Amino acid sequence: MTTSASVPADSPSATAGGGSVTDRLVEANRKYAAAFTDPGMDARPVLQVAVVACMDARLDLHAALGLELGDCHTIRNAGGVVTDDVIRSLTISQRALGTRSVVLIHHTGCGLESLTEEFRHDLEMEVGQRPAWAVEAFRDVDQDVRQSMQRVRTSPFLLHTDDVRGFVFDVKTGLLREIDPA
Repeated sequence: MTTSASVPADSPSATAGGGSVTDRLVEANRKYAAAFTDPGMDARPVLQVAVVACMDARLDLHAALGLELGDCHTIRNAGGVVTDDVIRSLTISQRALGTRSVVLIHHTGCGLESLTEEFRHDLEMEVGQRPAWAVEAFRDVDQDVRQSMQRVRTSPFLLHTDDVRGFVFDVKTGLLREIDPA
């Protein structure tokens, strides 16, 4: 299987006509739009589920979970950790758009395992301002999934906290491993 990741970013063939990556994406959108037909879907996910996952480019969530367009809300960030902004998105997903289940997916080999909060200090030294956000780095992916499940389950803003499950996606095998919340 060939992916765009197999072409080095600095390669002339990485973008059509030597344009930027964004130019390539916009051109791909033009081709997509030429064949696009409105699927007539509602913004409410058919399966009433929200998936919170890491932004890692190796995770093709729809393929890995057997999902189709319109099945779920997908919320992604570095590490797939449950931050205030994730709670914000889940609250809107539940209260305005009817989701009831939450699936959390972290993965093996996550870049956040190699960072520390020192990253914030380095940024402060470089730009002269300390970021207001935490890096949310971790060493134990299972424990971080447990912490994320706990943050969802204890949020006062969420209506549905009884069906919250957490998993670790193995980037080598493609398999999910469920994490016991205890």
